[in-house]
Amino acid sequence: MSIATIATEKFEIIPGVNETQEFIEIANDFSNPLDLVREAISNAIDANATEISITFETIKLRGEKCLKIVLRDNGSGMDRNGLQSFFDLGNSLSRDKEENIGEKGHGTKVYFNSGEIRVVTKKKDSPGYIATMVNPIRKLFDREIPKVDVHTDESITAEGSEITILGYNNNRRDKFTHNNLKDYVLWFTKFGSFELLHGVEKYRHTKLHLRGLDSESTEIISFGHVFPGESLTVQKLFETHMVYAPDHYCKVITKSGHLKNFPEIAYQATFSIEGNKIKQSYNGMLRKTGKSRVPGDYTVQERYGIWLSKDYIPVQRKNEWITYKGSEYTKFHAFFNCQELRLTANRGSVDNTPSEILDDIRTEVRMIYNEIIESNDWREMEWLESEVEAYKTSEKEKNDFNWRKKKILNSNIAEYKKAVLVEPQRESGVFALVLQLSILAPDIFPFRMLDYDTHSGFDVIAKGDASTPITSAALYYVEFKYFLTNDFNHSFQNLYSIVCWDTALKHDEIVKDLNGEERKMQIIQPKDEKDYTHFLLDNPRSIHKIEVYVLKYFLKEKLGIDFKPRTESDTL
Repeated sequence: MSIATIATEKFEIIPGVNETQEFIEIANDFSNPLDLVREAISNAIDANATEISITFETIKLRGEKCLKIVLRDNGSGMDRNGLQSFFDLGNSLSRDKEENIGEKGHGTKVYFNSGEIRVVTKKKDSPGYIATMVNPIRKLFDREIPKVDVHTDESITAEGSEITILGYNNNRRDKFTHNNLKDYVLWFTKFGSFELLHGVEKYRHTKLHLRGLDSESTEIISFGHVFPGESLTVQKLFETHMVYAPDHYCKVITKSGHLKNFPEIAYQATFSIEGNKIKQSYNGMLRKTGKSRVPGDYTVQERYGIWLSKDYIPVQRKNEWITYKGSEYTKFHAFFNCQELRLTANRGSVDNTPSEILDDIRTEVRMIYNEIIESNDWREMEWLESEVEAYKTSEKEKNDFNWRKKKILNSNIAEYKKAVLVEPQRESGVFALVLQLSILAPDIFPFRMLDYDTHSGFDVIAKGDASTPITSAALYYVEFKYFLTNDFNHSFQNLYSIVCWDTALKHDEIVKDLNGEERKMQIIQPKDEKDYTHFLLDNPRSIHKIEVYVLKYFLKEKLGIDFKPRTESDTL
């Protein structure tokens, strides 16, 4: 028997790239359409621009409205290699320049979510270029790499770049209001950097000319994140603002240093401790209580806390690092910058950072936080809050006292057997009234109350007569309500009676308990002068009809008790 020889096959695999799919993935990775603004500003800053312009408008194109975005800067502009890098994926000319923001060659791909990109640019000692890419996103989905038509233009003499983008974001325009754009610029772009507080002055005089879709004019925005000025001393705050003093508190703390286990890695941190009125004084996008929502607005909980940053640009919140429960983080308007953070392609997360570096950063953040909450400033703020709370409690008690006095004066009362009865205004008042009547007219109700507890379950456990010993008596529930509705929040099982002040239930109306059992309200008119109107919850399958004592009618018909407004001459 012969054994067949199996030939050995040896070959090489060279990994490839599905170019169109990668372009699509990176372009779509920028899930927030406003990221275009961040990338435009970063590119202009990297080009050493001192004047940046970003405008949004709509134009008519082939009979339909089209979103038009124009990005201009007076930076260094682009030569042929710069244009190639601009349109390439992963080809960044800034990769080895530590001072530059761009490093991955991904940012400008957000522009590909459009119908057309037109670049007019000139670099010193280079001709001016006009480059046009038509239907980039459509061609990519057709599995075609969109081409860029480029030609030189001698009429372009000024250094810098102008980028026009048509049909961006499928022409959806709701996010590009002026206030929404300005808020994004000052929080999530290089133009909202907090580096000025750390002595970095390079871009202090750079200006941004911004105009959103709903604005008729351009606003000039100065470089740097907006922080409020520090507040008065806590004593003066309390004297000036009284119960609202904590809302006006502000203390800004800056820190810098190096990571414990990586002493070569520096960080810069700014923690501004702010009350809500202070936040509202400079942040017009905070949602106002009781006001209609504005597109793009947000709550303090949704925006504030501790942000990890790179290039002094906030990337990701880490509030769980400083508070484990509650909303203590809302007092902080804080940023922690570290250039060793490694970001995802869309700059939306720091999760690419080695875990040991993140652990060190977390330790530094916690140390700064602990130092702050153990400081005299924090103790003074807590003192202020305690003083305000005491004042609020005192004011509340005073207001409550005045309200109850007013309620007493406006109460309806009735006299029965020389005792004054007060018309109830809540469930506890119903019980108090029944308790009085059980002394004044012991036989008015066919039950004797044994235990009253409103914490859970039914209000009262009762028995049917006064003579039977408790150990041998049948016990059942009696429920108290101020106003009885058809949605009953207990079970009808073991329920003997309901006592309420009033009800809007009509004859034959269905009442359902929490188990879904239905009973029909039966209203039986008095047989004679000695009788009274009976309200019964009836279920044909049950022997017991649950009687409802509607005190508003029952007391008048049974005992002749008629409640009338208290007069000035009444002594009780």
